[in-house]
Amino acid sequence: MTNVSESTKSHKAHAPKAVNFAVFICSTSRYQSLQKGETVTDVSGDTIEALLRNGGHAVLFKRIISDDKDMIEHAVRSVLDNPGVDGAIFCGGTGITHSDVTIETVSSFFEKSLPGFGEIFRRLSYDKVGSATVMSRAVAGVARGKALFCIPGSPDAVRVSVEQLISPEAGHIVKHARE
Repeated sequence: MTNVSESTKSHKAHAPKAVNFAVFICSTSRYQSLQKGETVTDVSGDTIEALLRNGGHAVLFKRIISDDKDMIEHAVRSVLDNPGVDGAIFCGGTGITHSDVTIETVSSFFEKSLPGFGEIFRRLSYDKVGSATVMSRAVAGVARGKALFCIPGSPDAVRVSVEQLISPEAGHIVKHARE
């Protein structure tokens, strides 16, 4: 076990300390409100941005988009085509209703999936929400050297995923994705 621990320490030591993120809030209702010119509060998006910055990462841009397949595909492509972006968080649209398409859309771009992300997220979430965590479909993967994360939209889910998983591991993930 010591070799694994030392290996992980070595990899993290050589991984980027700061990751450049794009953040997409996938919310049809918020997007429609913005389109009408209404003021929209985005607690989860603001929390993601603050937690990433506190973790030493940069948020290059944050956008509210509709939980719509075409719009999400366009967002993923914009990340994959942007050499300055190392990773992206897609927040919301991860439920089980017919209109929740974030997971299916983003994961179709994965070259490799990271099942441990969702597994550990659900384990951590269980401590807070109990058995309702079985409905969480949080996922992560890599594509073209970039880390892509899909997380639920609740502020608690944001805090758990960004503080405990994304911020501490993003550089390590990007390092390996680019090898």
